[in-house]
Amino acid sequence: MLFKSSKTGFFLFCLNLFLMPFKSLAQQSEESFTPHHQLALVLSHAHVFEGRNQDGEREVLSLPAWGIDYTYHFSPKWAAGLHTDFIIEKFAVEKNLAGGEEKQTIERSYPIAPALVGIYKLNGHWSFLLGMGGEFAKEEDFLLTRAGAEYGYELPKGWEVLGSFGYDFKWNAYDTWTIGIGIAKSFGRK
Repeated sequence: MLFKSSKTGFFLFCLNLFLMPFKSLAQQSEESFTPHHQLALVLSHAHVFEGRNQDGEREVLSLPAWGIDYTYHFSPKWAAGLHTDFIIEKFAVEKNLAGGEEKQTIERSYPIAPALVGIYKLNGHWSFLLGMGGEFAKEEDFLLTRAGAEYGYELPKGWEVLGSFGYDFKWNAYDTWTIGIGIAKSFGRK
């Protein structure tokens, strides 16, 4: 006898009956999935808590930024990409010196921050990303770790509208968080 009691067997039968539609949906999505490329353009604001105003006083900065994101979706749940942020202003920030206790005000001129990211797609809309990269400006370059979340809504013909939230932890420097809205186009998707 497979089950010790008929109640256990009945429970497992009902559970299997309940889960069958979800299993078939998952199999259909995996079977119909085609690896594809995606390009996105994101309009965002970068927020810097360690900012300095013209008098050298502490000020939270909200800076205009663009994002250009390339992503390769290699499975229904996983993707990898190069996500690049461009802050389109000059600004001053306070950064920690190597010891961590001393601080210094530095200028930043139109920094560019590319990062290689891994992406996990939680469901049809939510994606979470984590990666490493750098922020480059004429004054100084910084290593960064990027974490973020995106909410996408698919449109016909491979288009998608998305909202994004990201956090860049710049090593031995300052941190930036961004919030933005963008549009993406998929290529090679059936």
